[in-house]
Amino acid sequence: MTLRVVIADDEDLIRAGLRVILDAEPGLRVVGEAADGAAVLPVVRRERPDVVLMDVRMPALDGIQATERLMALDDPPKVLVVTTFENDDHVYDALRAGASGFLLKRAKPDDLVQAVRLVAAGESLLFPASIRTLAGRRPQAPSSRRAAGVDRLTGREGDVLRLMTRGLSNQEIAAELVVSAETVKTHVGNVLAKLGARDRTQAVIAAYESGFVSPLDP
Repeated sequence: MTLRVVIADDEDLIRAGLRVILDAEPGLRVVGEAADGAAVLPVVRRERPDVVLMDVRMPALDGIQATERLMALDDPPKVLVVTTFENDDHVYDALRAGASGFLLKRAKPDDLVQAVRLVAAGESLLFPASIRTLAGRRPQAPSSRRAAGVDRLTGREGDVLRLMTRGLSNQEIAAELVVSAETVKTHVGNVLAKLGARDRTQAVIAAYESGFVSPLDP
């Protein structure tokens, strides 16, 4: 299956470079571009991409607000934030808004391709250590929905969520807990449902913000 990608960035050179890299890869195809956040939604509605590469800082509408608008769609694409600075608080805000991961603009082409595929698959977490660092710089202020969802997890589901915060894939979690990958997939689905999380990234953020897992844990 070919993954359809939309690129949203206000710099022409960045968009052109990303397009060249992605279009050269089998199974990936850039189907649209947007030069500012306000233009992303119409392009996504028209092209129905699987993944949107979203610059976090853009004129007219930034990547955070643009991500929020995409998440309001009935069937939103996965959003991969592309940023200059790893510890930018705007990145965490974009993740909270619904982005599934982030990537640095200085990343190697192979890393970009892998990140797009990983986000599309949704079975692993991009840069878990960086997300933990960003979460640690925010005061814990759990929403009632997220806190209540964490309280409803079974013991095994809690174990799975803790391993998800470490960035483990389903196969790696299965090996850690000595269960089948299908069992882990079921547990992950239950965790997302109980937390009201769209994907693993949102579940991990809920785990940190509710205090279920501390960013200070080793």
